[in-house]
Amino acid sequence: MGAACLPRPLGPLLLVALHPGGAAGSPGVQLSREADRCPPALSRRLAAPSRLEAPPPPEGAEAGRPAQLPGYASLLPTTPLGWPRLASWCVWIEPPDGEAGRWQQAVQGAIIHWQTLLPIRLVEDPTAAQVRIWRRRPPLRPAADGRPRASNGRALLQLLAVERQPGLWRLEPAVEVLLSPGQRRQALQATALHELGHAFGLWGHSGDPADAMAAAAGAVPVLALSPRDRSTLAWLLRQPTRFGGLVAPPLGPEAPPFPSADLGAGAPGEGKAQQKSEQLHQHHGRSGGEVERR
Repeated sequence: MGAACLPRPLGPLLLVALHPGGAAGSPGVQLSREADRCPPALSRRLAAPSRLEAPPPPEGAEAGRPAQLPGYASLLPTTPLGWPRLASWCVWIEPPDGEAGRWQQAVQGAIIHWQTLLPIRLVEDPTAAQVRIWRRRPPLRPAADGRPRASNGRALLQLLAVERQPGLWRLEPAVEVLLSPGQRRQALQATALHELGHAFGLWGHSGDPADAMAAAAGAVPVLALSPRDRSTLAWLLRQPTRFGGLVAPPLGPEAPPFPSADLGAGAPGEGKAQQKSEQLHQHHGRSGGEVERR
């Protein structure tokens, strides 16, 4: 299934200036404020454990004869509340700090590729975004042999009920994306393209190194979405979901405030969190709502 089956984006990529003189204000980039379409969150509460689960059997599958799904759709996990996708997305990028122009340009280049398939708006208020992109190296975590292992990118998922209008609560996936600035420009853009795929609902990995969502980066950085990436996303967008819909006022605890301490302090020269908070929900981990680029 090709890109012709994908929904058309609502309009051109709308970039909001992150601060005067920032990368979003570069020549040739459209500036627009979309506060009405990306309102800030008044309150956020945890709606369910942020774990990933095996997908349900596809329709048409029989014993010993699984249904054929496009691309790598059969490898995508879901969540306790269903497929973590939205009809449109609001994205915040950490503002430039010092010599961050190369990082900013690489991230925006990756977003432009996803915007050909999804309605995406960049916002300057992090509370208005479902996806927030941070310029920092993901914290080390143990590999299978117990040794600490570094990664260039990581995406962390929370399942939230969000109040953006007084008294109206909606289910939203909330994603923190960590992208290390210590990469070559092309490798950085490939990592951003991959981690944003997780953020927009593709929480599994492909086994084909030609795909942007391959589990491990190949020798040549993948800077554009492959036909398999596109067909898998098209399949995902057709799946029913509760996300984006109204819910009763939730009873769960408040979600961690902005920004989350789970992002780490960053390396020298990287952006630093403005305040500390409790970690993201403890269901994160290899079997939880956390995925990284190897």
